[in-house]
Amino acid sequence: MRMDALQPRRALVLLSGGQDSATCLAWALARYAHVETIGFDYGQRHRVELDCRTRLREGMAALQPSWTERLGEDHLLTVDVLGQLGGTAMTENVAIAMQADGLPNTFVPGRNLLFFTLAAALAYRRDLEVLVGGMSQTDYSGYPDCRDNTLKALQVALSLGVERPLTLETPLMWLDKARTWELAWQLGGTALVELVRTDSHTCYLGLRGPGHLHAWGHGCGSCPACELRAQGHARWLAAQAAHQGMPQA
Repeated sequence: MRMDALQPRRALVLLSGGQDSATCLAWALARYAHVETIGFDYGQRHRVELDCRTRLREGMAALQPSWTERLGEDHLLTVDVLGQLGGTAMTENVAIAMQADGLPNTFVPGRNLLFFTLAAALAYRRDLEVLVGGMSQTDYSGYPDCRDNTLKALQVALSLGVERPLTLETPLMWLDKARTWELAWQLGGTALVELVRTDSHTCYLGLRGPGHLHAWGHGCGSCPACELRAQGHARWLAAQAAHQGMPQA
C-alpha cells in the first residue's frame, strides 16, 4: 500500500464520480487531515456519474478507519450555464466528433476553469487550503484546461483573487491510465480498485448497468473515455502479471 506522510492541511477534492476523481479522493484521504468534496451538475449527458459520488464516498470511507475520520462534507453545485453555452457532445445529444480546431467536441470550454474558481470560493468560506483535481495531460483528449501550465497559472490567479495561498494539486497529471489504476492499487489495494471499477463512471454516453459492466467498469466500451479506461486497465493488468512473474530478489 502507498503510505504518504499525513499533512495537517485541509483539502477540497473535485469529485465528479469518475475514475480519475475517485482515485484523487483516495490520494487526498491518504495525505491530508481533513478532506471535503465538491461536484458540479452542469447538464452533462452522463450525469449518471453524479449518482456515483455518494457510493464512492461511502465506499472509500469504509476502506480505512482513518479515512472515515478525515472525510468531511460533500457539496454539489448546479452550474447549468455551461449547458446554456451549448455546442458540445457532453451537454447535447450529438455524435462525438473532431472539431475544425483539432479538439473533440466533448471539450466544454472553460469547464475546469469555472470548476476551480467555484471550488476556490468554497475553499475560502470553509478554510480549505488545497484544491485537488483529476486532470491529466498524459492519457487525455487534448483539453487545454487539463494542461499543467493552465492549472499552474490558475493557481496563481485564484490565490491572488481570494488573497489567500491556494495549492492546486493534480496527482494524475503525468500518469497514464495504467498508472492511475496502479495508484489506486497502491493506495487501497484490491478493495479500492474494485470500488473504482464498479462504482465510478466515465462513459460519455452514460451507459451503466449489468449489461454494460466490463472488466474495467461500466460503459459503452467505444467512446473515447471508455477506450482510455479499458486500455489502461489492460496495460495495468499486464504489468501486474509481469511483475508477479519476476523472480524475487
